Amino acid sequence: MPGSFDSKDFLRRNGSMTTMLLLVILVGLGEKMAERFLPLYVLALGGSTWAIGALNSMDNLLSALYSFPGGYLADRIGYKKSLQLFTGIAMFGYLIVIFIPIWQAVIAGSIFFISWTAVSLPAIMSLVSKAVPKEKRSFGVSLHSFFRRIPMALGPIIGGLLIGAYGREIGIRIAFVVAFTMGGIALLLVHRFMEEDAPIKTSERQARTKVTNLFNPALRSLLASDILVRFAEQIPYAFVVLWVVDNNGISPLQFGLLTTIEMATAMIVYIPVARMADAYGKKRFVLATFAFFTAFPLVLLASHNFPMLVVAFIVRGLKEFGEPTRKALIMDLAPDDAKARTFGTYYLIRDIIVSVAALSSAFLWNISPATNFMAAAVFGIIGTTLFAVYGKDIVPEPTSRKSIS
Repeated sequence: MPGSFDSKDFLRRNGSMTTMLLLVILVGLGEKMAERFLPLYVLALGGSTWAIGALNSMDNLLSALYSFPGGYLADRIGYKKSLQLFTGIAMFGYLIVIFIPIWQAVIAGSIFFISWTAVSLPAIMSLVSKAVPKEKRSFGVSLHSFFRRIPMALGPIIGGLLIGAYGREIGIRIAFVVAFTMGGIALLLVHRFMEEDAPIKTSERQARTKVTNLFNPALRSLLASDILVRFAEQIPYAFVVLWVVDNNGISPLQFGLLTTIEMATAMIVYIPVARMADAYGKKRFVLATFAFFTAFPLVLLASHNFPMLVVAFIVRGLKEFGEPTRKALIMDLAPDDAKARTFGTYYLIRDIIVSVAALSSAFLWNISPATNFMAAAVFGIIGTTLFAVYGKDIVPEPTSRKSIS
């Protein structure tokens, strides 16, 4: 029964879910100590702003390209083997950056580690959909998002301390060494404590199902709006650290503190929003998320001191208001026999298109930071408006049935 679901007892009894959360913390902590400062590292090694723009575009493109095989493998070989494979590949990328300290090696190594979240997310969503009751799916996804923000909050602070102690180049290389170590520990935990899961038996005919058959009208509407809102996120994304540190004279450690404020804000709203979304429907919470995505570049543009930047990063944290709810809505709308594959395909389509916007980010930044931030906001306004008008919802009914309205 929905009312009898006890999350603490569930985690004690479900080794796979608990191990997944530990994996997310360990890999994420190692990743965010270094990945958050990659633009500064590229510049320290002699790269240009164009290299930073290319890095951000590549992140989006690889996130797109990796999402589909991530979902396909999760359905075909199971989420445990998939997560082991993806973590091992990320560790290989860390080694490249550790042993070859040139900016070109950063780009090459990033191919293997920068999109770990994207390639692993379909497998994680598959695990959640199997382990958590359907009527608590928003809560289950929010639990993953909550724990994922722990390393996102702590990692940049540790990275900022390493940069302060050893300089940008050496400090970030040390962070990659720690990231490799964390990945190794995570692999051991997955091997020991995550249960083997049975792959979904899919016929060749089902495997060749057209993408259009995976996406019903409600899911297509969500995807179109999401793409435009992601333009608002990704156009300024790689240059936020440059705006804060170089344009406004904020130290790397203070930037780490701002990121912690962002993540703490997100973590505060995750669980209560998820419970409300499961009870009252998801659209209103996804719409609020899109609105905060749109507001962030405008607030950031007006922020020229640390107190105002705190406000900006609180807004950035609030953009996570309904993100787990959006993921849960995708899983609700996806076919029962192809949830991981549909999830991966959704991200494939979205991020391939968004990577084009990310590639334009350096061009807009070189015109002026204001041009970059304003262009981002315009896309956000369009995407939010489209979802407000055409977005669909899944509204819970008094019974266990759910309907699309």
